[in-house]
Amino acid sequence: MGSVFERGTDGPKVIVVAVDGSVTSLRAASYAAGLARRQSAELVVVFVATGSPMANFVPAAGVAVDEALHDVAAQLRKQVEIGAADQGIRARFIEAKGDPYAEISRICQKVMADAVVVGASTSSGHRLIGSVGVRLVRAGLWPVTVVP
Repeated sequence: MGSVFERGTDGPKVIVVAVDGSVTSLRAASYAAGLARRQSAELVVVFVATGSPMANFVPAAGVAVDEALHDVAAQLRKQVEIGAADQGIRARFIEAKGDPYAEISRICQKVMADAVVVGASTSSGHRLIGSVGVRLVRAGLWPVTVVP
């Protein structure tokens, strides 16, 4: 049995927030930034570019999608840099490619995350396969906050 005073119980020191440009993910980023500021924690903002199903059929479409996703990531990175400087918080931006759940989990382990914040999914398909937030909660490795 662990101690009441083990790592992470006095508030998070490393907060990971996943962003994808959606309204709910941007709300999650704002919430996580406020939490990081109040806790004097480091904010790690993660953007995961997912592969395009079109790339299997039209290679040029896959390249265009990859470029568009990289542009979104660049815009988000700039917002994080400006927002962190404005709020006086330590923040870094990590861009990854692949399955969002797998990449977020990998990054959380790498940065020793104490908490994870994600936006609620608005995809109807997630009712069947489960959203990234639900999968992170089920993994039970970190406290997860899902922001509507």
